[in-house]
Amino acid sequence: MALILCIETGTDICSVGIARDGELISLRESDEGRDHARQVGVFVDELLEEMGLQPDDLDAVAVGKGPGSYTGLRIGVSFAKGLCYGIQKPLLAIGSLDALTEVAREDYEAGILDIEDWDDAVLCPMVDARRMEVYTQRFNSQGEPESEVSAEIITAESFMAERASERPFVIFGNGAKKCEEVLSGAQWVSVAPSARGLVRLAEEAYAAEKFEDIAYFEPFYLKDFVVTASKKKLF
Repeated sequence: MALILCIETGTDICSVGIARDGELISLRESDEGRDHARQVGVFVDELLEEMGLQPDDLDAVAVGKGPGSYTGLRIGVSFAKGLCYGIQKPLLAIGSLDALTEVAREDYEAGILDIEDWDDAVLCPMVDARRMEVYTQRFNSQGEPESEVSAEIITAESFMAERASERPFVIFGNGAKKCEEVLSGAQWVSVAPSARGLVRLAEEAYAAEKFEDIAYFEPFYLKDFVVTASKKKLF
């Protein structure tokens, strides 16, 4: 049982929540532009003040480790590591695709998603990786992985086995909408990344003492960051 701060900044959504004993008790999030560097600290301060807590009251800090936006992940992980170092509390790292799948499962249980044969569904979260590429992984309806994390360039041939099977193939996340027309037979549903997806997984990781080394932990980028030369003429 723990009081855990949860941070997810791997996409265009900045999301921060506080969970007690595996239940979300407060949440702040915004999708208004990539202003994560400013927002994450403000959201943490607001949540702690709202709940009448001090940073030292936390038992741990959980962060979405990726894959996702290089800059967004860097901001969230750097903030989480700095806070953990300052208050001397453990750092928990949760896969962002695992967390996104948890949001989908919560939304289905809350009656927000309408999916037939849910128990037999293949859940396929997709995080945008630019153009027609996504970071993705496949899960069953219990949130258990059925594949490894991968970067996939989406074509009409992608996921043919899943789309041809009798199991519902459900795609979601900020990389899924652009694939809807290409992946005939897939069912797109609107599910957004959120810190609430970290809550249950973070509680489990805390109970199992799956703590990260604060000094050496790095986000799971999956792909190398590519620096391109600016086309703007400065002089």
